[in-house]
Amino acid sequence: MTDDVPAQYEPMALSLESERLLLRPFESEDAAAYADLIAERGPGARGYGTTVDGARENIERLAKERNRTGIGFLAIHRRDESDLIGYAGLLVGRASLEEPEIAYELFSRVHGNGYATEAAAAIIEAAVETGRKRLWSTVAAWNHRSLRVLEKNGFREDHVETHEDSGDVVYLVRDL
Repeated sequence: MTDDVPAQYEPMALSLESERLLLRPFESEDAAAYADLIAERGPGARGYGTTVDGARENIERLAKERNRTGIGFLAIHRRDESDLIGYAGLLVGRASLEEPEIAYELFSRVHGNGYATEAAAAIIEAAVETGRKRLWSTVAAWNHRSLRVLEKNGFREDHVETHEDSGDVVYLVRDL
């Protein structure tokens, strides 16, 4: 059992499958691809892992956090190509352990193929299986593609906040 997971919740599954995708915990050999994904954010990229060593350290940190909370990120692999194309998962973020946030990030080369929508659907199903009743997501207002992914997966806008560092942030919610 995990340290911080409230007793009413089961830990999130560590392996998920959808029609075209396999989601599983990051492994050390994913570090180079993970670093490339973070680097796609551009100069001054927020987050850990912009070097391979940094990515390895972040993979270890993510595993510890997942063990502690029972939720976390999973690497997304395409079934046919077996390549890592991003990550998806649950985190506390701007929400809570009881009502976590869903988050995902994919390489730009695979945008527009429905992978984010498919991965988010798998994460939502996994959240249901943990016993949670509600999920949140926070998305920059300019990120129309991500907002569309969430809309397709049943999220609705709750409110918008302006943050000094990131501008307008849309808070979305989905009851499970």
